Amino acid sequence: MGRSGLTVASKLTVIRILIVPFFIATVLYYSPDKDHLRLIALGLFAAAAGLDFLDGYLARKFRQETKAGAILDPLADKILLISAFICLYKIGVSFETVRFPIWLVVAVISRDVILLLGSTIIHLVKGDIAVATTVWGKGTAFVEMLAVMGILMQWRFSILLWYVIMVFVIISGMDYIIKGIKLLYNADNHR
Repeated sequence: MGRSGLTVASKLTVIRILIVPFFIATVLYYSPDKDHLRLIALGLFAAAAGLDFLDGYLARKFRQETKAGAILDPLADKILLISAFICLYKIGVSFETVRFPIWLVVAVISRDVILLLGSTIIHLVKGDIAVATTVWGKGTAFVEMLAVMGILMQWRFSILLWYVIMVFVIISGMDYIIKGIKLLYNADNHR
């Protein structure tokens, strides 16, 4: 993780962050008579999700992992997903089939805020954020992305994903909290 400069993987992460305002605009300007905006939002979200996979692959394959990338990559995920959950909840009444319930939006955002605060505390105390992404964390992001795409495509089965998301949110949140506490108290310095 010692590389300096903007790698290809980091550039893709920056592009993902730059997609977010366009995604937000298309969702917030959506109305049933402008259904094309829902499809544009779906395309933007799918592009950002695809770039997330690609930048991670490139960073590992070509050893382009950087400290900036270790911070920007999960931040890009959180910005995209939190924006998606808030915006899709806000305009959800315009959708005909399914929309996110408030309890799910609150759970997703609460987990991310708690993890962000924990990362900040670890950084302030330890001078570095060394909690690696876990399988549970990646799984949470994956099912959240599926749910957002399901809502944008108005698939009724998306409702089933809400309960899967809750399981992942709880397990991954507890997993990160435990790892963070161990890291703070030097019980687990190898991660």
